[in-house]
Formats: sequence, C-alpha cells, structure tokens
Amino acid sequence: MFYFIDLCLNTAEVFVFFALRNINSKAMVDILDYNIQCIEQEILWKYEDIRFDYSDYDCLLSLRKDMINRRVLAHQEEILPDIIAFNDALNEALHDMYGRAHRIWDSIKDNEDFGEESEVTAKCFLSYDYPELHPIQGEDRQKLWYALCDDEWNCLYADGVTLPTLTLPRDINSSFEHFIGMDCPPPNWNEGLDRELTKDLHLTSAFHNLFDHLKFAITDFIYVREFETEINVEIRRTV
Repeated sequence: MFYFIDLCLNTAEVFVFFALRNINSKAMVDILDYNIQCIEQEILWKYEDIRFDYSDYDCLLSLRKDMINRRVLAHQEEILPDIIAFNDALNEALHDMYGRAHRIWDSIKDNEDFGEESEVTAKCFLSYDYPELHPIQGEDRQKLWYALCDDEWNCLYADGVTLPTLTLPRDINSSFEHFIGMDCPPPNWNEGLDRELTKDLHLTSAFHNLFDHLKFAITDFIYVREFETEINVEIRRTV
C-alpha cells in the first residue's frame, strides 16, 4: 500500500531540470520534482528515526525508483553515454575482483592451516560516496545515498551488485564471462530498456540486477565510476 506524507509546505509546483549529458545533444529531461522531493525528504526523515518498520522503506524506495525511471526512460538516448560508461567501469571492477578472488583461493586451497573446508566469497558494491558525476548535487545527497545503499532498506543489496555472489570453490569452473552473464545468447541484459537503442551494449547481468531487482533508480547508479569490493575467507574446522 502506497501513501504520501507531504512534507513540502509550498503548494506551488517546483520544476528542476535534470541535466543529462549527451555528447551529441544538450537536450535536458524535465522532471516534475515536487513529488519526488517529498518522497526523498520522507526517506531522509525515516532513515534517521529507528521507530519505523522496514516495510515502509521498501515502499518509499520502490515508489521513488518507479517515478524517476518513468520520466528518464522516456528519453533513454540522453543517458546512453552514461549507461555505456557505467557498464564498462562495472565490468572492469568485476574483472579485478574476479582475479583477486581466484588468486586468494589459489594461495589457501592447499594450505593445511586453513582447514579442509575453506571458502572465499567476493562481493562488489557501488562506491560509498555519492557520485560526483550525478547532475543533481546538494547537501543531503550523501545522506540519501547512504539510505539507498543500506541493505536493511535495499535488502537485496546485501550481496552487492551481482546475483549470485562469486564463491570459491563452488564457482571454480565458472569463467568470468559466465560470472557476468556474457556466455548466453544474446550477451546483453537489456530487459526494460529500449531494445533497439541498446542492442549492441553487452550489458551485464550485474547491470540488470541493479536496474531490475534492486531499489536504485537508473540515474542513481549510471553516474558511478568507482566501486568497493569485499572478499571474505571463511574457515571451517573441527577442533
């Protein structure tokens, strides 16, 4: 059930111009910001108040995502360069994580000190810092970013951007192409986007996970160029 608590005291409609960079055009996408701004203020308010149920958070993040995507995806050509740049940066980060996880596994797999049942798990997250490239900047943006990236709010984000996580030795025979979903025809996870416009982009399964399954609006993550990786070694042995 969706509901609004109107925190905006000014009844006039407020428009902001959401500048979306395009190397061939200076067109701008208009976003009616009044309702979105109210939702974001509600998110910030509840994020600092522990009294609310987490189902409220899911409702607010889902509503915000749907409203932003509905406006922005009507002009996908405007954000195409950033979709491409983000996908490239994400692939590079995942490739680096994949290689490091395998090197760590190779260094412990035959080491008796790690026991007979060791496991390496690798996760990749969006940068902890609000994207500097995002067209909308402000004093509250970092706090909103914390809320969006909080896995108690954005619950499927607990394992990062990939689905599933990279786990060794379970995935020891899986190639990097398999890990990012590029080993199936067609190698392009562009569901929900303009199929013709994005047909040659080779968007990964991690992009699809962010866009389709998590609570981020597309404009939350396509301006990210830095990532955080977390590699854990778990040792199970009987003493």
